[in-house]
Amino acid sequence: MKYLVVIPTYNEADNIIVLLEQIIKAYPTVYVLVVDDNSPDGTAKLVKNFIVKYPARVFILERAKKLGLGSAYKQAFTWALAQGYDFVISMDADESHQVSDISELMLASLRYDVALASRKIAGGQIVGWNVWRHFTSNSAMGLSRFILRLKTRDVTAGFKCYSRRFVEFLMSRNIRSDGYAWQIETIFLAEKNNFSIQEVPTTFIDRRRGKSKLSFKDAFEFFVNVVKLKLKP
Repeated sequence: MKYLVVIPTYNEADNIIVLLEQIIKAYPTVYVLVVDDNSPDGTAKLVKNFIVKYPARVFILERAKKLGLGSAYKQAFTWALAQGYDFVISMDADESHQVSDISELMLASLRYDVALASRKIAGGQIVGWNVWRHFTSNSAMGLSRFILRLKTRDVTAGFKCYSRRFVEFLMSRNIRSDGYAWQIETIFLAEKNNFSIQEVPTTFIDRRRGKSKLSFKDAFEFFVNVVKLKLKP
């Protein structure tokens, strides 16, 4: 079974090499693909220098400009299918996702189409958020789960393992969502089309270096896309 970890990046020079080293050392049979949106801080250059040491394990797709999270995953998924990977793991570059949880996702992926590291089930938690961040996140999740009738608890989780079967299905759909909305739409499509989903508990640690990419535009698009998904036949 071939596993590919996909890491979208934009200005993650402070974090990316630490993360790559952790993955490479902990999982000798796992491959990594970085998708960089022309980061002005030199993220791509750092990754390419790292690839010199691990040319058969780490790869990079460089994009001409900042095109967004959903676009990055779609391009990465297309690449993964062409290269023959059996599973694709989506992961953030800011060290909020724990490398040690990759093994739990890999184990769950043997039985489920989508395995996700969940902050919202027993054993899951979030470290480093203030009260307002917890409130806005819980409100967004609660509202989207209610509107779309979703069973999954952590519907905005970005740390997931997808089976090839589900990736092929996603690539056959015209998904235009980005950011948090991408996470919602993929879960919505999985539940609506009877793909199996399993949540495994995780400890999410807020980024310690660099700046969050979350913006008002992301929040607005999130709610617009939830409504569109509800109205879509």
